[in-house]
Amino acid sequence: MPSPANRFLRKFSARLAGTLCAPLTLCALLAAAPHAALAEPTLKVGDQQLQTRGILEASGQLNNLPYRIEWFNFPAAQPLGEALNAGAIDVGGLGDAPLIFAYAAGARVRAVAATRSIPRDLAIIVPDASPIRSAADLKGKRIATTRGSIGHYLAIATLERAGIPLSEVSLRFMQPADAKAALASGNVDAWSTWDPYVALAEQRDHDRSIANGIDLTSGLSFQAATETSIKDKHAQIADFLKRVAAGQRWALAHPDEVAAMQSKVTGLPPEVLKTVYQRAQLHPVAIDDGLIAEQQKTADLYHRADVIKARLDVTPSFDRQFPLEAR
Repeated sequence: MPSPANRFLRKFSARLAGTLCAPLTLCALLAAAPHAALAEPTLKVGDQQLQTRGILEASGQLNNLPYRIEWFNFPAAQPLGEALNAGAIDVGGLGDAPLIFAYAAGARVRAVAATRSIPRDLAIIVPDASPIRSAADLKGKRIATTRGSIGHYLAIATLERAGIPLSEVSLRFMQPADAKAALASGNVDAWSTWDPYVALAEQRDHDRSIANGIDLTSGLSFQAATETSIKDKHAQIADFLKRVAAGQRWALAHPDEVAAMQSKVTGLPPEVLKTVYQRAQLHPVAIDDGLIAEQQKTADLYHRADVIKARLDVTPSFDRQFPLEAR
């Protein structure tokens, strides 16, 4: 009988059909998996639009690995969190809001490393011809986003600041490829999302932003790992996190090289990817009491909005065994 992890991967591979995914998809990885060599330790890593892999390849951090990495690509954090919860992957990158949703749902995962970006890489976008000009104009409108994503959080926080109750908008939950199509067809009025989707929409479709994450979101994102993997693959995770932090530092000064490599891996235009890296200024940060307090504020907003029914203490969702100074 297939394990829960394998059942999840088979189910998710079918869901990937038609999504905005990079050429190297989970489906291809699944097809190759039975033939993979088993002689060396394998770390199963979840990625979104292969952004982590692109940085690591461009910076040379995938050279001389003492273990094998099996990559799994996801279109958004919510299915990546599901994969972590199912034990289908060992570690993966996701934003602050998706980590809260996963933890609130009982997922046995922990944040093991943190990064911060300038949250211009999150935005609520509308078609250029839309009459919507500001957050105040969202009252009564249909807003697409992905449930449990940083886009979901941005929508809630933006509406709260504008004084618009959630009951006065229609949130439509869908994956990014479906949200993109719904916005283009007029089936929704706005889309709350993140880069590279924001940059793609701006540069390719000439959509425009009417709100972003500045002063609303922490800009935090995490590498999260399962409790089992932290125990059984501690050395591999520690080494992987060290390489990710080094790659992120390198990428800050080399946006052209990262964009070029990322373009080869994902098929996205290099000018879009350069915009993504330049405006985000993604960099590693330590998991400390202040950071955990920021994450608690994010969870509390979800509770105020009745998205999470009970107040959640986020402290146990962090694991400090992998300090930044060691990386």
